[in-house]
Amino acid sequence: MSGAVSYVVIVEDPDVPGGTFIHWILYNVPAEVTSLPENLPRKAVTQYGYQGVNDFGEMGYGGPCPPLGKTHRYIFHVYALDSKLPLSPGLTASQVLHAMQGHVIAEGSVTGLYGRG
Repeated sequence: MSGAVSYVVIVEDPDVPGGTFIHWILYNVPAEVTSLPENLPRKAVTQYGYQGVNDFGEMGYGGPCPPLGKTHRYIFHVYALDSKLPLSPGLTASQVLHAMQGHVIAEGSVTGLYGRG
């Protein structure tokens, strides 16, 4: 996107009892990155940006795992920022969302549905 310096990706499941569950946080993604590979290593610093700690308590992406018979929404949010965030790797989604206030120049999302038999 024109004017973007970095991107943030946050994946959440809002259908978890008791609140939204964060599956992935990726931030300080360089503006020249136009796609992400499958199976990004679960480490704090990657060539695609910094990863945060998800609600599984792990670094990187944690896949969907709704209860049997329930379909959940998985929302992939992408934010274009006017700057790189002055943050260390390994933060939570709330810390990243707080830091990006005032720096979002565009955003989009896509929602996937997943349920287990």
